[in-house]
Amino acid sequence: MSASEPVVHVALLPSAGMGHLNPCLRLAASFLRYGCKVTFITPIPTVSIAESNLISRFCSFFPHQVTQIDFNLIPLDPTTVATNIDPFFLQFQTIRHSMHLLYPILSSLSTPLSAFIYNASLISAVVTISEKLLCPSYIYFPSAARMLSFIAYVAVLADSDSAAQPHPSTFIGDAVQIPGFTSPITRSSVPPAFLLQGSNSFQRMIMEDSRKLLKLDGVFINSFEELEGEALGALNEGKVVRGLPPVYGIGPLMACEFESVDQGQRGSMSWILEWLDEQAEGSVVYVSLGSRTETRKEQIKDMALGLIESGYSFLWVVKLKKVDREEEEGLEDVLGSELMSKVREKGVVVKEFVDQMKILGHPAVGGFVSHGGWNSITETVWEGVPILTWPQIGDQKITSEAIRMSGVGIWADEWGWGTEKVVKGKEIAKKIKEMMSNESLRVKAGEMKEAAKKACGVGGSCEVIIKGLIEEWKRNAQVT
Repeated sequence: MSASEPVVHVALLPSAGMGHLNPCLRLAASFLRYGCKVTFITPIPTVSIAESNLISRFCSFFPHQVTQIDFNLIPLDPTTVATNIDPFFLQFQTIRHSMHLLYPILSSLSTPLSAFIYNASLISAVVTISEKLLCPSYIYFPSAARMLSFIAYVAVLADSDSAAQPHPSTFIGDAVQIPGFTSPITRSSVPPAFLLQGSNSFQRMIMEDSRKLLKLDGVFINSFEELEGEALGALNEGKVVRGLPPVYGIGPLMACEFESVDQGQRGSMSWILEWLDEQAEGSVVYVSLGSRTETRKEQIKDMALGLIESGYSFLWVVKLKKVDREEEEGLEDVLGSELMSKVREKGVVVKEFVDQMKILGHPAVGGFVSHGGWNSITETVWEGVPILTWPQIGDQKITSEAIRMSGVGIWADEWGWGTEKVVKGKEIAKKIKEMMSNESLRVKAGEMKEAAKKACGVGGSCEVIIKGLIEEWKRNAQVT
């Protein structure tokens, strides 16, 4: 950047959870690669120490380009908060509640802002503030373009309901046919919290944010044309909702160097990789149903039986539900010594942090049984590994539909949500065999891997979008 060119200064505001923070930081890194200055606004306190540590590593990795500013939150009145509320949704609410403190932070920055980017869960709370800023504002959306389309279309569905106060439980029918989509979104795929009777914070957030999407200057999404061409096309061609801002598919956003931790902090990773080195190429099933998903005691046994019966070696990351775990050896208590012995003969079980990208990128891994979290899906696509999704919560059925449509994965939709019923070991084994033996699935996963590398490579769609926006922001600064 020459001395005569304006400084491109981007501010980013995350919300809560590693699944939201990771893509935010990776997006920030994309702008930093092209010489931008970044101000990272951190809601304090964070929900977890893992979030705090990751932000610290990010800022330390870019000491001359990144300024970190604390956004000290005002606690909610505890008498107004449900005792069983998810800590991440509580953080969403707390940030929204504290939003009046954000404008003084942004308006006092010494270098004028070129753009303000914030998490999608904060749209309706931030949009009135961002309108006061003399710069464009964007959200980063941490899920699939298919999910974004659903949220955008909610306002249309609500307007079609003649009730004085439209409610999702009534205006969401058996299936939602979004314009431009060949496959509808079934009612059973909609996040359950959105359909509950009464009112809840998630429901209110979606209802409010759906309408406010039109006030944004753009949406960044961790996807790309070859993976979700239909949804991205429908959004950008005005088929879903007229007047939507541009949706920028800047994915897949992959792990960056600052995310690496010291070998001593990696716990079991060294011996896991050694074990994988001993396995034949493409012979291992990797199983992880998400860092926030606690597997029920009733399901653990059938999962173990299914993995054993599949005949494949496996690496199983398991998180037991707390009420079922009284000591570190809780898994053996659930399975019994005989079944636990069989598990150890065929695979390994891990109950702590793993470096998922290293596992997925290992030649021995031939398939991934996942909860269908979007970050996990894009990481799997990047490594060209076929995937079997078993949705547990939230948007994971809609993301599973997206991955099935892309041809790189399968989804056992008859299993329902992971908390609904116990899926028998024989059914699990059957689906794992289908994933591991499906040659067309493997070929398509390989092709999508190449498309992902191209999208992120020199001259790829991600670079074209980022460079184009930077040039646009420079022109804006010159006009101003």
